[in-house]
Amino acid sequence: MTDMIFLGIESSCDDTAAALVTGDRRILSSVVSSQTALHADFGGIVPEIAARAHAERLDLAVEQALAEAGLSLDAVTGIAVTAGPGLIGGVMAGVMCAKGIAAGTGLPLVGVNHLAGHALTPRLTDGVDFPYLMLLVSGGHCQFLRVDGPDAFTRLGGTIDDAPGEAFDKLAKLLALPQPGGPQVEAEAAQGDPRRFPLPRPLLDRPGCDLSFSGLKTAALRQRDALIAAQGGLRTTDRRDLCAAFQSAVAEVLAEKSRRALVLSPVPLLAVAGGVAANVQIRAALEHVAAEAGARFLAPPLRLCTDNGAMIAWAGIERFRLGHRDGMDLAARPRWPLDGRAAPMLGHGKRGAKA
Repeated sequence: MTDMIFLGIESSCDDTAAALVTGDRRILSSVVSSQTALHADFGGIVPEIAARAHAERLDLAVEQALAEAGLSLDAVTGIAVTAGPGLIGGVMAGVMCAKGIAAGTGLPLVGVNHLAGHALTPRLTDGVDFPYLMLLVSGGHCQFLRVDGPDAFTRLGGTIDDAPGEAFDKLAKLLALPQPGGPQVEAEAAQGDPRRFPLPRPLLDRPGCDLSFSGLKTAALRQRDALIAAQGGLRTTDRRDLCAAFQSAVAEVLAEKSRRALVLSPVPLLAVAGGVAANVQIRAALEHVAAEAGARFLAPPLRLCTDNGAMIAWAGIERFRLGHRDGMDLAARPRWPLDGRAAPMLGHGKRGAKA
């Protein structure tokens, strides 16, 4: 099945993406239409605006991906689409677009878990073998996964509250920095002193691989408020030092928890994916941990760390090879845990486990 070509469609959050990927791991095209400008005035992502933008842009993204690859739909083997988890309006837009193409062409349809797309990215970029340890660290998700197959994920731990990406965004908002917050905080931290503010390292005093970043964000808020009360505002050096301290705390926590995960599940490879994986300090800390454990470290190219259609196309190829096919009853899912056997970490509602 190396000669297959899959169209991947991704619309789970605020990036509208489409890509064409081959069964032998070649990315023929990858189009990502960012919505950053649409949400800039709101201090975060507005789900209704995101859903409308996806509905307007999905067909254009698919058309552009085909044009860049120099292909028509006649050359495509199948269609993979993010069916969850994510902002439900965006996920629905992507699923309906994929269904329409499948209905019009007769091509097979494969629904993909967005998190599986990230978790299987090392297979796309480097052709790694199973098993490996994946730290999935993004705006809305953070968990350690042992990956034993395209549909075989074991969660070793994860966040019990805010994901690191959420924490970075909230810190940026507290400091009046633009969104998305991660790159802004990293840029400020590069010029700051990480030792000035003694921020906590949550859950390092407890065993296991679970994480928590809500308390760290609150500690940063208190430091900010104390500075404002003492001097009537924040200086540039204050903002930079606070960003540096926050980033160092996140990197240290992720590194220590990764060390524990490698002890719990010794594997030859530690991989990281998701938007926060683009952070240079966090990457360096994880690479050091992997070297200590005698494991290889792998981080995808930055363009494949954030949401993209190529990872969805590849995950669809992996599932297709296992015999998975979906019909016109494929549902968009706001919640879809990768490890269905693990206890929910963030509660359980009528629509299922959140994570």
